[in-house]
Amino acid sequence: MNFKKLRWTVKRHPFLYIARFKLLSKNSTVDDIDGFTYNSVNKKKDIPAYFHKINELIFKDGKPEDEIEIVKQITKWMSDNIKGGRGLSEPSEKALRMMISGQGGVCSDMVQVFNNFCVINDVEVREWGVTRAPFNTTFGGHSFNEVFSEKLNKWVLIDVSASIMFYLKHNEEPLSVVELYQLLRSGKEVEFRSFNEDHIISKPNVENNYFYPDIVPFLVCNYSNKTYDFFLKYSRPYIPVFISHFLAFVLRRSYYYKFPLDNYKGIFA
Repeated sequence: MNFKKLRWTVKRHPFLYIARFKLLSKNSTVDDIDGFTYNSVNKKKDIPAYFHKINELIFKDGKPEDEIEIVKQITKWMSDNIKGGRGLSEPSEKALRMMISGQGGVCSDMVQVFNNFCVINDVEVREWGVTRAPFNTTFGGHSFNEVFSEKLNKWVLIDVSASIMFYLKHNEEPLSVVELYQLLRSGKEVEFRSFNEDHIISKPNVENNYFYPDIVPFLVCNYSNKTYDFFLKYSRPYIPVFISHFLAFVLRRSYYYKFPLDNYKGIFA
């Protein structure tokens, strides 16, 4: 086994995955998560200058006024310019540069980059993830976003990696994360629709990431881009990424997970 494969195996080891959820998870309610946004922790002035430079390219022909149209334009640009690949776990500016140059980027990397573009454009955003309960070694999880639409006066789920939103069948109003899972669990028919005709959707991947009955969603809270840029910049490549994240936890600068619909302890059943 070569070093790169060994490092990937350690990073993906089930023990580390389970330990992360044991340390970071909190049970919550739908009402309790209402005020949590990425923007409240991350200010526009703290987003690296390179993001502002790329943002000018994204909106070189003008910026829409509607938040949903703004995030669609960001997502389309990312889809056109980032082909994806391996996970990066790098400081945000370096991650964006690597993603644009074709050196990788998984869903969690896409989500973090998207978060920063939303902050620059004054769009309220937050990050979600899903896992399986009980823990399933064949499922590595998935990350996606939710943005607040002033026009609709609600949160709207947007999957940047797939360029899709979700809808109750025969309905034109996009769903929030909570709405999606409440509808699915009540047996209602839900569908996803692409807003990027140039992006090829993998239906099996979408179904695997969203529609399995043992999937549980969680909200990522208190993620400071500035803080993790600092930790990753000065700790890599000297120590493994999970050690950097553990240091942030010990110093009480870590993000954490809120589970508004499920008891997170079901993961360990």
